[in-house]
Amino acid sequence: MFISQLFKRKWDPRGRHCYITGGSSGLGLSLAILLTKKGADVSIVARNEQRLQKALEELEAVRQTPNQILKAYSYAVETEQGAAAALEAAAQAHGGKSPDVAFLCAGRSTPGFFVEQDEAFLRKGLDDTFWAQASSALVSTKRMVRRREKGKIVFVSSVLGYFSIAGYSAYSPGKFALRGLAEALQSELILYGIDVHICFPGTIYTPGYEEENRNKPKLTLKIEESDGGATPEVVAAGLLRGVQNGDFHITYDFIGNVFRASTAGSSPRNSTFLDMLYGVIGFIALPIWRHSVDSTVRKHRAEHQEYLAALGIDQPESAR
Repeated sequence: MFISQLFKRKWDPRGRHCYITGGSSGLGLSLAILLTKKGADVSIVARNEQRLQKALEELEAVRQTPNQILKAYSYAVETEQGAAAALEAAAQAHGGKSPDVAFLCAGRSTPGFFVEQDEAFLRKGLDDTFWAQASSALVSTKRMVRRREKGKIVFVSSVLGYFSIAGYSAYSPGKFALRGLAEALQSELILYGIDVHICFPGTIYTPGYEEENRNKPKLTLKIEESDGGATPEVVAAGLLRGVQNGDFHITYDFIGNVFRASTAGSSPRNSTFLDMLYGVIGFIALPIWRHSVDSTVRKHRAEHQEYLAALGIDQPESAR
């Protein structure tokens, strides 16, 4: 496998139509800028019209040729109807042809303790993670199959789609679900010549991450304090490199590679030798890391009981 990869021709985005949901900020915007610099036609989709127009100006500033088609579309994509409308609008600017690749970067995280949540909050968590991408994957697949077009679908999960920790009970389930969807589609879409990729980034330093941290439980912040994180530009470069290399599971740093290799199951491997090495490291190191995480949680019990008491959550029903 390693030798064949050395001689495999890398996918080139130049002249390709790259469709990006969540493209007005964070990873989506950094990816759009990177693809524009590489000569791609880029369509970005997001809700906020003002941010979209500002993002489009940034794309125009790095335009490589006068023929590049750079567009922005304001749609909500967590439903099949909204995702279909966004995709159709983007396709019309290209003579009705489906995008060559759909980069599905839409999503957000709202951390919190499970005992504070209700059904509506949990369902919203799935809308913000799973359905924010699954709907676009569904309409993209249907459109390409109906028109007998080939292309790529690229999901963005999270390293929290490999494992999870306290505080992410409304976020991780959707990221795990995206992996399950990608695993099924990687196999099924071979029928149509459609490639599937899924990226598992760690912490990305974006305005969304800063907003997330304002309401994140202190316990979660404590567990994450050793997480180095990365800029959206670094993650965008790693994601694109993985797509160009033809990787199914895309990770771009040491920690991501260790978690990927340790939890890959029967997923296609990126490199047989390196994945074996990462797997051995994970076999030794990850149980130790997990023990330290659980130890941190146990030490937080007393403080957490005070937190629950302040909210009235730990009081008997009769005392309320």
